[in-house]
Amino acid sequence: MTASSIPARSPSAEAIDDRVTPFHIDGLDVRGRVVRLGASLDATLAHHRYPPAVKRLLGEAVALTVLLGSTLKIEGRFILQTRTDGPVDLLVVDFTAPESVRAYARYDEARLSELVGVGRGDSGTLLGHGHLALTIDQGLSVRPYQGVVALEGGGLEDAAHQYFRQSEQIPTRIRLAVAEDVRPGGTSSWRAGGLMVQFLPTEGGRIVTRDLDPGDAPEGTSPAPAAEDDAWLEAQSLVGTVEDIELVDAELSSERLLFRLFHERGVRVFEAESVVARCSCSRERVMSVLMSFPKEERASLVEDGKVSVTCEFCGRSYGFEATEVVDAP
Repeated sequence: MTASSIPARSPSAEAIDDRVTPFHIDGLDVRGRVVRLGASLDATLAHHRYPPAVKRLLGEAVALTVLLGSTLKIEGRFILQTRTDGPVDLLVVDFTAPESVRAYARYDEARLSELVGVGRGDSGTLLGHGHLALTIDQGLSVRPYQGVVALEGGGLEDAAHQYFRQSEQIPTRIRLAVAEDVRPGGTSSWRAGGLMVQFLPTEGGRIVTRDLDPGDAPEGTSPAPAAEDDAWLEAQSLVGTVEDIELVDAELSSERLLFRLFHERGVRVFEAESVVARCSCSRERVMSVLMSFPKEERASLVEDGKVSVTCEFCGRSYGFEATEVVDAP
């Protein structure tokens, strides 16, 4: 069945959380995905008492990881990790195909409170300078692939754009949003949304990449801008109109959001994919990690005749007798 033979229908008004909706825009040679996270994000954040600023940043990281990881049609894991000098010096989000996600953030409470207290709680400031690593891990039989980009005071959207320019050379535009939904009575929940579009024309030569800097230009000379395809310019312009509230609105379905943006160009949506908060830790996995340490290091972990390990992702604790860990070969 060709694209032109697929019957048109009205966009679904049913807004369903914890779904990734793939789509294609034939008129712009663009493909993309929309992610909406509700209960899965709340469950991911619930294992630690993160301050609101950390929840917001980690929510962005989860939405970005799900957007990218769900594009992989393989068995394995997609891992986002940041290491920086900011008050939130570590983020780890682990997406296991086809639907499981878990996440963890490490932060300096004093530095965080100081910055947030003076109104400097944006994601770029919280991250600071360092690097973002994106890893595809298909198991022991396949060597992991990793792309690394610098974090230089910008947020995760900026870093994702840099990654695709540098590593994939696919024109990509990403929008992320996170919000706290405060209900009457003081209870609240967290929501996140994300939109990714990529320019993938069928004709060669339509993707223009910047020339490498020859290194001998006079100081202060700016490189000539590369002319971008009109279709890609239009797609970027449309994505630029998306407001944060549209990405996290519990009453606005992903299909209606896409129709608002791209109906004049003919957007096609495909079957949505589920997202669930699920940790992959187990007693067997923890023991396997312990066995990878030298025997002397395992012995140093013993306290009162036991070895206790807590999963940083889900907070689950595992206890082992000292003899299980130290005396094992």
